[in-house]
Amino acid sequence: MSIGETEDTAAAAGEVPGNGGPRSAATRHAILEAARSAFASHGYDRTTIRAVAAAAGVDASMVMRYFGSKAGLFTTVSTADLQAPDLSRVPEPERGEALVRHLISRWEDAASGDKLMLLLRTAATSDDVAERLQTVLEHMVTSALAAVGTPDAERRAAFIQAQILGLALCRYVLRLEPLASLPVEQVITAVAPAMQHYLTSPVPGPAPAHTA
Repeated sequence: MSIGETEDTAAAAGEVPGNGGPRSAATRHAILEAARSAFASHGYDRTTIRAVAAAAGVDASMVMRYFGSKAGLFTTVSTADLQAPDLSRVPEPERGEALVRHLISRWEDAASGDKLMLLLRTAATSDDVAERLQTVLEHMVTSALAAVGTPDAERRAAFIQAQILGLALCRYVLRLEPLASLPVEQVITAVAPAMQHYLTSPVPGPAPAHTA
């Protein structure tokens, strides 16, 4: 697909991720499509910026201009359609369940699960991707808590992220049994109380400063 052919698709899809304005949307769209195919076929390590650029019909410098690095491109491809959960209409006692349900539903979906699991696996071996994964989690969890005025949102989110990453690693990457084979609803039921605990119970934080 040429850049010109992607213009209507890019416009229909709305805002296209990456640095740049509307004029470069078609180019960014073409790069993302090429990158999705490359990462899916060859993985992170064997995919090169030069190969993605060639498949998209652009110069490699344009890929760097719009996405910064291979890690930036990879993370954009893996998370372009992620939305932070809206907890504003969820009663406070049910927000832990709503949060874990939102995250697990992404992993259970065949279309998005592979991208997110590839992101998780790659973060273990790439500092750049790990840093970007942290940014994604902040968007998915910290911002969701802050949006509903959760006290100590950053500290609470840190514990929630640790819990959810452990779940993702054990169920979807390591495939540990019996966790890997449990029905989704049983997993949610088991994990939701821990999430709710982190949302409502006191969480460790810096010791208060002593005054003279």
